Amino acid sequence: MKLTFVGGGTMAEALIRRLLAGEVVSPGQVRVADPAEGRRELLERQYGVDTYPEPSDCIGGADVVVLAVKPQDLEKAASQMGKLEEGQLLLSILAGVKLERLATRFEHGIIVRAMPNMPAQIGQGMTVWTATSGAGEPHIERARTILSALGEELYVPDEKYVDMATALSGSGPAYVFLFVEALIDGAVRIGMPRSMAEELAVQTVLGSMGYLREAGKHPAELRNLVTSPGGTTATALHELEKGSLRTLIAEAVAAAYTRTKGL
Repeated sequence: MKLTFVGGGTMAEALIRRLLAGEVVSPGQVRVADPAEGRRELLERQYGVDTYPEPSDCIGGADVVVLAVKPQDLEKAASQMGKLEEGQLLLSILAGVKLERLATRFEHGIIVRAMPNMPAQIGQGMTVWTATSGAGEPHIERARTILSALGEELYVPDEKYVDMATALSGSGPAYVFLFVEALIDGAVRIGMPRSMAEELAVQTVLGSMGYLREAGKHPAELRNLVTSPGGTTATALHELEKGSLRTLIAEAVAAAYTRTKGL
């Protein structure tokens, strides 16, 4: 499978790194177009892939063209790419850019739109994706192979779920980081050394998420197991509910979804 990346930024690099580590492709099967000379040199040195300053120099012959520029750079990239070849799969990881816009701009019918998230950089990502009707089974399988290198992947039949995923799994790491930050600050407030608070908070979240996955139970059920009547956890949860934490999180996801639709 021959891949061309249009854009060699953080997520493109994550994909390249994971695909090479999993031996899905070899360095000789990967080409990257990026205008930044420093970025090209880094990718060549680190991964042994071929790089080019212009997309038009490296799209020909690729099985999959991964569109990995910033959403605001779509028009510039498209004008430099030119017309895609018949049978090529265009895989876009541009947040908020819908299939219809991509199909119209590129005059192409074989497109996958995917929303990976930050943990994809260490192979622990969650990617939600969908495809145009023109994408056949070979294209779907190629997309699945590529995206599974980033961690978990979920195909959805309706594009609206990709926008919803942007608000949940796409932005979700920031919500988690903020929560962990608040846990650390809370512990420091009561006198715990910051280094100790950081270690406890990070491992508590990691362990809790691991147990949630292994147990296969609803989060509310597990929360109840930790919450003794009249105990410390019940007292702490009362404060969180009093501060409307649950409502604030739900509203944050809804606001992110609204913003995604407006991009």
